[in-house]
Amino acid sequence: MTPKRDLPVVLLGGISLVRTLGMAGIPAIVTSSDLEEPALASRYCTRRCIIPRLDSGEPAVDALVSLGDRLSHDHGRRVPLMYGSDDALELVNAHRERLERYFLLLLNDPSVGSALIAKDRFHAFASSRGLPVPRSLTWEGFGAGSLRGTPGEVVVKPSEKIDWHDSVLCQRLFGGDGKALVFASGAEAAAHAGVTSHHRELTFQEYVPGGHGDLWSYHGFADEHGEVLLAFTGRKVRTYPAVTGESAFIEIAHDASLEEVGREVVRRCPLKGFFKMDFKRDPGSGQWYLLEINARCNLWHYLGAVNGVNLMAAAYDYLVEGQRPLPARAGTRLRWLSLALDYKAYREMSQRGELSLMQWLTSIAGSRNVYNLFSGSDPIPWAASCWRRVARRCYRGPGRLATCLRQWRATAS
Repeated sequence: MTPKRDLPVVLLGGISLVRTLGMAGIPAIVTSSDLEEPALASRYCTRRCIIPRLDSGEPAVDALVSLGDRLSHDHGRRVPLMYGSDDALELVNAHRERLERYFLLLLNDPSVGSALIAKDRFHAFASSRGLPVPRSLTWEGFGAGSLRGTPGEVVVKPSEKIDWHDSVLCQRLFGGDGKALVFASGAEAAAHAGVTSHHRELTFQEYVPGGHGDLWSYHGFADEHGEVLLAFTGRKVRTYPAVTGESAFIEIAHDASLEEVGREVVRRCPLKGFFKMDFKRDPGSGQWYLLEINARCNLWHYLGAVNGVNLMAAAYDYLVEGQRPLPARAGTRLRWLSLALDYKAYREMSQRGELSLMQWLTSIAGSRNVYNLFSGSDPIPWAASCWRRVARRCYRGPGRLATCLRQWRATAS
């Protein structure tokens, strides 16, 4: 029996998450500092709340506490707080005691939560728990275990990804899109000027070989004892940039060995609440390597929900009513697609001769998809985004025309 779901969720998250809640009939109060956040225009957004930027710290927490105080008074109990970014996760972890007075939360122990946010701390944590992570490399030295002393391929990642896409490191070293860089050897990475200048902000690892098809993830929600209540696995069809970038085309896929490894990782940490584990399978040995763990909601929740496993609904029922979900297996009928990002992925793969235009179009047309922004049942966020884009271009148009005329007059005289 489905419990009554009239208590609202305060959501620090985007369009995929508000739609996931909406599919389960859960009221969502969307909080954001961005007036153009698409989730604010969703039909599933029952109330909008504009707050200070999350990186403001105390002012953002004060706004959330004020909202939580009012809601707990109105409903006679605490309401769930859910979040979908590293910035929000860090804020919640840093101010957990204040927020837990007004919100229903299931957070990892402070030592675990801190280790999951920062890559450099994560690898020390993973080693202490015996997790199957790639070997970490040190910047200093030339011997075994150092970056310069590694003859094979290495991967370079940011140590932290707070406010990632707007960061100087992302723009200067990772091109604004990627999440990692791969080098043919450690010496090549160490000789890279950008790596050298930013090495204190970076984490270095041995690179696990393989392509898009070897990138998998394990998603779930665990109780306060580290027991997985509900979970599903997925695979990346394409990313941009290739292999090391953002998800462009993803799908639900099943693998019993990954589920077993994922549950063991949850137990060893142990993890509580939401989690997403990124894995890569070595195509030669078949071994799974854990790349990172994110302890928050993410766009995969929407894909899981449309395929029959709604982790946010399961978390809501457990937090609000203490109800444990029935076992469920996600379907594979629908995929998730970011068309703009996947087009970039196609162009990159096409230049390497890995994917033709017809193959790319067929892969999309032959698939039933949900999208990063567009939805036929919730069209206003997409329409509003398109309108703003057109308005900006119209606003900039006269200025660009005037600049062209001035340049023409200068060269003609």
